[in-house]
Amino acid sequence: MKVVTTKKELISWINDFRKEGKTIGLVPTMGALHEGHLSLVKECKKNTDIAVVSIFVNPTQFNDPEDLKRYPRTPEKDTSLLDTIGCDLIFLPTVEEVYPEKDTRKFNFGYLETIMEGARRPGHFNGVGQVVSRLFDIVSPDKAYFGMKDFQQIAIIKNMVKQLNYKIDIVSCPIIREESGLALSSRNTLLDEDHRKNAPHIYATLKKARNLVARMSVNDLKKWITDQIDSNPYLKTEYVEIVDDTTLQLIEDWREKNNKVVCVAVHAGKIRLIDNIIL
Repeated sequence: MKVVTTKKELISWINDFRKEGKTIGLVPTMGALHEGHLSLVKECKKNTDIAVVSIFVNPTQFNDPEDLKRYPRTPEKDTSLLDTIGCDLIFLPTVEEVYPEKDTRKFNFGYLETIMEGARRPGHFNGVGQVVSRLFDIVSPDKAYFGMKDFQQIAIIKNMVKQLNYKIDIVSCPIIREESGLALSSRNTLLDEDHRKNAPHIYATLKKARNLVARMSVNDLKKWITDQIDSNPYLKTEYVEIVDDTTLQLIEDWREKNNKVVCVAVHAGKIRLIDNIIL
């Protein structure tokens, strides 16, 4: 396993692999790795010859400076974990390496950035577009792997790939959960004991909601989910939306012929958690 910190060194390695006819997979991360990230790398290893993992806390996607400051950083632990599962290349750049000049590009994701995370975190998805496109330009992967916990983000990245005409296959991978049901997230390490103990109530509620589709309207089910989550004194719902799994259009009637996903954002104390479940 090679750990590189500069674009020049990374591109040199990738060019060598390309000369050998090898395919390249990329797993972009912000570090503080857990089993969810590792599952993406394992999937990448199965389907491409070379697994590249980037570890970079991207400042342009944080609309809250305190959130950026608070985000966990564990590079030594991360590289050690990646070594155990056979990662080939780790890219650990500085901000200056990724953005030698200020990135002033403005993406237009249309409807996709007007709902859920887009509506509540202004500029967030523009920052995602900036960093992921920079990584795509540097690595030129054949495939890139993303976890479905960030459901809306995958739709944004697929849209960006079309806009910029990248020939990259975006691979969505299932959410990995703790035994309790809590979706694995780097932010889980920031939860205090009480909030961590109560956070699994989010997924427990989503699982129950699956069984109520036949008995409730869309709006009634959204209200029921909100009330159930908020009945736990350690949790406060920010939003509950039921959307089309491809277009993210809001579902208003169960008779609509498409796959539907419940997406939620919940505050557990100062920590904001997101989750989703396919109905």
